[in-house]
Amino acid sequence: MPVLYLSHGAPPLADDALWTRQLAEWSAGLPRPRAVLMVSAHWESAPVTLSATRTVPLVYDFGGFPERYYRVTYAAPGAPALAARVRGLLGGAGLPVHDAPERGLDHGAYVPLVEMYPEADVPVLQLSMPTLDPARLMALGRALAPLRDEGYLIVGSGFFTHNLRGLTWGAGADEAPAWSREFDAWGREALDGQDLDALLDFTRKAPAGRIAHPRTEHFAPLFVTLGAGEDDLSAQRTVIDGFWNGLAKRSVQLG
Repeated sequence: MPVLYLSHGAPPLADDALWTRQLAEWSAGLPRPRAVLMVSAHWESAPVTLSATRTVPLVYDFGGFPERYYRVTYAAPGAPALAARVRGLLGGAGLPVHDAPERGLDHGAYVPLVEMYPEADVPVLQLSMPTLDPARLMALGRALAPLRDEGYLIVGSGFFTHNLRGLTWGAGADEAPAWSREFDAWGREALDGQDLDALLDFTRKAPAGRIAHPRTEHFAPLFVTLGAGEDDLSAQRTVIDGFWNGLAKRSVQLG
């Protein structure tokens, strides 16, 4: 299986005809996964923690949106077999694993999945980020890499630039402030050039690094993706680019 990093969007993503079409077309071109392992920017918990392995209510981890966004459901099957496999792989790497049996999928997981697998017929498991340290997250991704040969789709879900104070509501798909454009261009070049050293040190190496990511949790899932897909760095490609209200929605596939 390939491994993905996607910019997941806020709940209003569902109203963006271009972006929803891009996500749907992307998933249509992928091999059908046995299950999806989601690593979302919106769940930080140490040690590594696994979400419910059965269908439970979603986590509406956002505020201030119209009521209809809190009525969205996504009753994907749980993935207990995947959870057992993750426990085995991470345990073998010396990483303890905890369980959160009542935690549902947060919006970093279900918002893109609603567009990619709208029938909610692919099992989904969410895994927490135990740290925001890029090198440690890459190591986590490497430990999970064998899942790819077993038919599981690993998805890091964040946002390529994420400064909510810098949102430019109503901006077009090609419009963005200079800091977002500069960081996005730098990130594209670093990925295309397989410059892992620069990416791992992005807060210092990237132009406007701390403006694009005042806090780094939305870039952090990329490092799980890079670790899991390290053998396919040469096959990395951008699938979705452009901007959403000024934020870069660059999304990439390895393999």
